[in-house]
Amino acid sequence: MSLAKPHLSIWQIINMNVGFFGIQFSFGLQQSNMSPIYKYLGANEATLPLLWLGGPMTGLLVQPIIGAMSDRTVSRWGRRTPYFMIGAILCSLGLLAMPMSPTLWFAAGLLWILDAANNVTMEPYRAYVSDRLDREQHSLGFLTQSAFTGLAQTLAYLMPSILIGLGMNRDAVGDNHIPQATMAAFVMGAVFSLVTVWWSVRKVPELPLSPETIQEMRARPTGGLATLREIWLAVKEMPSTMRRLWWMKLFQWYGMMCYWIYIVPSLAKTLFHTSDATTAGFREAGLLNGQIGGFYNFVAFLSAFAMVPFTRRFGPKVVHAVCLTLAAAGMWVLPDITNKWLLFVPMVGIGLAWASIMGNPYILLAGCIPPERAGVYMGIFNMFIVIPMLIQMITLPLYYDALLGGNPSNVIRLAGVLLLCAAAAVLMVDTKNTNRATQNNNS
Repeated sequence: MSLAKPHLSIWQIINMNVGFFGIQFSFGLQQSNMSPIYKYLGANEATLPLLWLGGPMTGLLVQPIIGAMSDRTVSRWGRRTPYFMIGAILCSLGLLAMPMSPTLWFAAGLLWILDAANNVTMEPYRAYVSDRLDREQHSLGFLTQSAFTGLAQTLAYLMPSILIGLGMNRDAVGDNHIPQATMAAFVMGAVFSLVTVWWSVRKVPELPLSPETIQEMRARPTGGLATLREIWLAVKEMPSTMRRLWWMKLFQWYGMMCYWIYIVPSLAKTLFHTSDATTAGFREAGLLNGQIGGFYNFVAFLSAFAMVPFTRRFGPKVVHAVCLTLAAAGMWVLPDITNKWLLFVPMVGIGLAWASIMGNPYILLAGCIPPERAGVYMGIFNMFIVIPMLIQMITLPLYYDALLGGNPSNVIRLAGVLLLCAAAAVLMVDTKNTNRATQNNNS
């Protein structure tokens, strides 16, 4: 597909993944702040999942199309780079505008734009890592990406608390009731989003394509219908290993969305005995979520690199199953903890799972897909994330009161059960096709 791939040093792999820091800082701000922002603007708890629909809907529509387009893009800047930069610019603008939202509908609509921008960048970036590294370096490349996810989201979760520690008034809010510390964190995210992607593009540019590859790409049909046909053909020819990963992803991402959406309301109820977003206790719950979320992301940052030898020895699916099981246990006991310092104990398991989620499934995927279609398959694989999210957001409001008693803590326990199901599902994935694909790619 391209000229021979050089073996990259650890510093080159780090530099090529710096841009992922900016992308994931943005996602971290959303995960830790969107439910509180919606509550500040007047949302009730039962409808929170519906207000999060922007993320999975845009991912479902944007990522497969952008992935397929990047597979066939030929430009002076490369095949993936234009998508990195356009997405980073749009993401920065969305981050600047989000904490200024005057109404609930404005914030919900802006989340669609912000997630679309992130999605324009995300899967071409993952395909870029697959493009740039030989097979032997895939585990290091994707787990380095996972480490940057942990580092970025650590800072994103902690940033409001850090700013308050540096002197910002913890009770200062804007006219829309959103804390000023949250506003400042989003401004910093806008800067990180653009600068880090630019750094990676400059330090580790894409490999040049061979003249034969360029000629073949230009000979392909172009236009919207050709792109949709390419996506449909890729779905029909999807490797069996990738198909079996669907069940793990269904349980995993349904559970993670339950956690992210309801962790702040759960902490507010169990530790501060309130569900009123205008109270100081609810704001304290938001800050506490930032602290424990920052901790589990820091665990993810440290463990991602430490996970590399275990993944190489035992395989990504075994390591992933163990990590998911630890997170499941942590989420099950989390609502029963009333001492805020003890909350950090289950965060260790959640942090290990988050490191694995952002790395090991992509190692399994990269080993079973044809390299010339990495973009479209990375985009389709993202559908395995956003479809479970959509299912969660549509179905959970239907049984939140009837089956979960209108209690956000029960949603956190449900998340634990679902992650345990995901652990069982990944152990059933057959990796024989992955091994054969690896042999064919190396031959």
